[in-house]
Amino acid sequence: QVQLVESGGGLVQAGGSLRLSCVASGRAFSPYHMGWFRQAPGKEREIVARINWSSGSTYYADSVKGRFTISNNNAKNTVYLQMNSLKPEDTAVYFCASRPSQSDDFRYWGQGTQVTVSS
Repeated sequence: QVQLVESGGGLVQAGGSLRLSCVASGRAFSPYHMGWFRQAPGKEREIVARINWSSGSTYYADSVKGRFTISNNNAKNTVYLQMNSLKPEDTAVYFCASRPSQSDDFRYWGQGTQVTVSS
């Protein structure tokens, strides 16, 4: 069983930055992908970014390209999301998730951390 714990959310002014962290616990943690998702009030959950755990290849949603950076530290079982040039529309609960293998969906989820960007 994999447990994911996010941290780093908070309140920031537009144009500011935040860094989210997600620490995974579990035996022999080696997922295929780790991802960051977000859900704003009244909206569906959407993917923000994902990273291939072993290769480091990344994917970003168009809305965050050039502003957000996903990275990982395999030794610490941790994935990060550096968020720069934040906009009010980035306000949401941010979740990290783990996809165990290429044939799996994102199966394990954290509890979420609130990010609020004021204008």
